[in-house]
Amino acid sequence: MREITASWEGGYRCRVPIRDFEVLVDEPVESGGTDAGPTPTELLLASLGACFAMAVAHAVRKRGQELADVSVRVRGEYQGPRFARITVEARSSQPELVRSVLDRAVRSCYVSNTLTGEPEIEYRVEPAPASHGDGPPPPRR
Repeated sequence: MREITASWEGGYRCRVPIRDFEVLVDEPVESGGTDAGPTPTELLLASLGACFAMAVAHAVRKRGQELADVSVRVRGEYQGPRFARITVEARSSQPELVRSVLDRAVRSCYVSNTLTGEPEIEYRVEPAPASHGDGPPPPRR
């Protein structure tokens, strides 16, 4: 199981520690944010692209072959408050090799399997530890 905690810092800004890393998430200025980091939907697309690139490399390695390069472009088309369509495009100087492992990569990509599998999502509200003062915490710098 994986677990993360996103902490709101006011406006549309959240800080998300992930192991020894930290991701700052925000909305663009035109959407009311401060543009201090990628949006949640950009992170979703980035997760899919990174996971699929890793899945392609893994599938090639499992075949005992070497992959020179691969990049994955992911485009999401909005429809209301969700993506209606997501396109995942792998590019490589070895397109035939990538094409030959495509099905295996799709089957082993955790993010795409999660998105297509309609996971059960349970929402809960838990009490937070006592805080000092009202309002959001001050932004960290």
